[in-house]
Amino acid sequence: MTDIRIADILFRPDSEQLRYLPEGPYPTHRNGELCWVAIQHGADQSHGSLNLLSFAEVATHGVRNQSFPLPGRPGFAFPCDDDLSFVVGMERSLGRFTPQTSAWEVFCDDIDGDVENTIINDGMVWENNLIFGTKDLEFKTRKAGLYLFRGADQKLIRLRDDQICSNGKAVRRTAGGIELIDIDSPTRQVAAYTLDVAAGTLGDRRILLELTADTAVPDGAILTPDSNGLIVSMFNPSGAGDGETRLYNLADGSLQTVWRTPGSPQNTCPNLINCDGRIVLVITTASEHMDTEALQRCPAAGCLFIGETDFDATTAMPTYPA
Repeated sequence: MTDIRIADILFRPDSEQLRYLPEGPYPTHRNGELCWVAIQHGADQSHGSLNLLSFAEVATHGVRNQSFPLPGRPGFAFPCDDDLSFVVGMERSLGRFTPQTSAWEVFCDDIDGDVENTIINDGMVWENNLIFGTKDLEFKTRKAGLYLFRGADQKLIRLRDDQICSNGKAVRRTAGGIELIDIDSPTRQVAAYTLDVAAGTLGDRRILLELTADTAVPDGAILTPDSNGLIVSMFNPSGAGDGETRLYNLADGSLQTVWRTPGSPQNTCPNLINCDGRIVLVITTASEHMDTEALQRCPAAGCLFIGETDFDATTAMPTYPA
């Protein structure tokens, strides 16, 4: 039987710009603080921001968000191990951004350089590597890349060149080796590959979860701490009803838990955050492409939500080497 839970609003951004396309909640070095990105500040905007959200002292100080403008559209941001900077995938570059100084230092450029109209989207840190994808801005052509930026030699390796909108990523160790879990959202499938980091190659694609009958599309994802389950945020573009972020058992595909986000159907990304020893699920949602009527039906669109969990630990959340 599926466990249904109702997530609460953790933070409502105070501007339409920040509510448009939030993604990628990720813990920083400070207890009860997470970073997240506003990919772009509106349908006609070509820039976004890095945000730092503190909620450890909600009872006494409330939720506090600091927003730092970026010179482009970020797909992801993760804290570096210097406690100061963040590694950011933005437009077609990888770089380090320091909020205190607004310094932006590119270390890998011209990503997807042989195709037009794509930008970096979702990604993850694994050991000293970055794994990330890009998206076709028209959301229709199989030309977006899936990449490994290998930490050992600082080499960019294209693993695939036929995705449309590359989203949720996870890596786990199995009896067969290192497994990369990957979501290309329009396929409505969660796929897996054997990943050989040293060779920079993927094995054959196989399907872990088949969601093609669903109205919503799978977006961001995070493994459970034991790596046996996958928590997937579902983006429902119909702009109706409550949103859902779901926990699936990867062994048999069964749906175990659903966290509903009332008044916000476009869930974008989940993560498990440790706050004072309590493991909570933080879910970003978006108001992307919603017109006035849809926003009236969905008053919580673009909010960040928080849900209760039964986990006693988080999934590994590495920092990136500075």
